[in-house]
Amino acid sequence: MKIVVCIKQVPDTAARVVAENGQVSWGDAPLVMNPWDEYAVEAALQLKEAQGGDVTAISVGGESAKEALKNALAMGCSEAVLISDPALEGADSQAVAKVLAAAIQKIGDVDLAFFGKQAIDGDMGVTHVQTARVLDWPALTSVSTIQSVDPGAKTLRVERTMEEGRVVVEARMPAVISVLKDIGEPRYPSFMGIRKASRATIPVWTLADLGIQAPQSHVTWPVVENPPVREVKTEMITGDTPQEIAAKLVDKILAEKVL
Repeated sequence: MKIVVCIKQVPDTAARVVAENGQVSWGDAPLVMNPWDEYAVEAALQLKEAQGGDVTAISVGGESAKEALKNALAMGCSEAVLISDPALEGADSQAVAKVLAAAIQKIGDVDLAFFGKQAIDGDMGVTHVQTARVLDWPALTSVSTIQSVDPGAKTLRVERTMEEGRVVVEARMPAVISVLKDIGEPRYPSFMGIRKASRATIPVWTLADLGIQAPQSHVTWPVVENPPVREVKTEMITGDTPQEIAAKLVDKILAEKVL
């Protein structure tokens, strides 16, 4: 099987977001692979081990995104490709989906494309379905278990976790899959995997290499501002008895016109 897993480089989850001069700033927080995408990599590697084949990790971003791709290689991916082009600066999810779709088509004969549930920076959670739409592939979202895959018949069955419960669905391949944490805990990169990844040369594809023009972004963020600072005062209500404390609390609530 030929599998692609799409990953994104994001600031560490401990980063504190602030707005400076109308733009979002993550400070000096380290950049890492999007945590949700680690589960996508794990799902892709599990399927590779069960069915054979190879897994290619792809990412859209700047030169620094190679570190996230090297992490994917260290986990066990066969190859990695970075898509980088100045024209993609500030691209929204729809534009990125068109680029990812073009990259998947360039790789060719892909059976499955794995995505994480969402990215922790933009938090949109729509890139996987937008990519599926561009490719005209089925989109299997919120997948918690891959029950079966038949490469010969080009079919698969998965279990999706919804708010209302669990749903089992079948689809034909090629298909796009977004996974949840239930798919399995991401493996740690092995020592040999880390050594191999450190020596790997990651090719960089531009829009010209993909044979497409810069996709139009429909969502922009002209100005981003910090929310107004609120002063919060805490007052401890004391009393000799619970009844006395309750009475004081009621008086405070009425005085503040909460009720």
